[in-house]
Amino acid sequence: MADALIKSLNPRKAPETRPAELDPSEFLAAAVRADLPRPSRAEAEQAVHTLLSYIGENPAREGLLDTPRRVVEAFDELYQGYHQCPAEVLDRTFGETAGYDDFVLVRDIEFTSQCEHHMMPFYGRAHIAYTPVERVVGLSKLARLTDIFARRLQTQEHLTAQIAAAIDEIMKPRGVAVLVEAEHTCMSVRGVAKHGATTFTSRYTGMFRDNPAEQSRFLSMVRAPQR
Repeated sequence: MADALIKSLNPRKAPETRPAELDPSEFLAAAVRADLPRPSRAEAEQAVHTLLSYIGENPAREGLLDTPRRVVEAFDELYQGYHQCPAEVLDRTFGETAGYDDFVLVRDIEFTSQCEHHMMPFYGRAHIAYTPVERVVGLSKLARLTDIFARRLQTQEHLTAQIAAAIDEIMKPRGVAVLVEAEHTCMSVRGVAKHGATTFTSRYTGMFRDNPAEQSRFLSMVRAPQR
């Protein structure tokens, strides 16, 4: 019987990859342009009225008479991020850092967003770090930036990338790290109905992308217990 021929495997080194860059014109300004036509409030309320009829309800019954108005008002609140400008949030910075050269981390930023596939909520926490170059931004601005992007129809992946790209584009830091963890009701209350399942997404730029040790330090600080 002939001996088996064994060939040595010498896989080629995989090419280095970089995350696709977002076009700043797509996310740094308010998403709704004043010069573009939009349906009237009356038309929006009529659309809700139609949906109520579609699911088998009677829009004329007492408990639903004001529902179209309430739904449209809720939409104005839930999707206010379309009318807000991310660039304006990060526009004001401070130069008095006393030579601080380590990263700044704000963790546990709670948010609620809406899945663009089913228009159902997903909610969780964002953890954001950046390493400044001479100037820093007010800490509350990172939370506000998160809310601007979250209060739009989103995917978690796109939300994560937009937060990181906005900080990177506007502040020009040495690096940005963003970790988002969230539960999606389109998965927990419909479909597979797996309550408690958590989705994690991350995005790294600059020194965080190029230095695994900085990524590890960021993650260890995010996971450190609260004091």
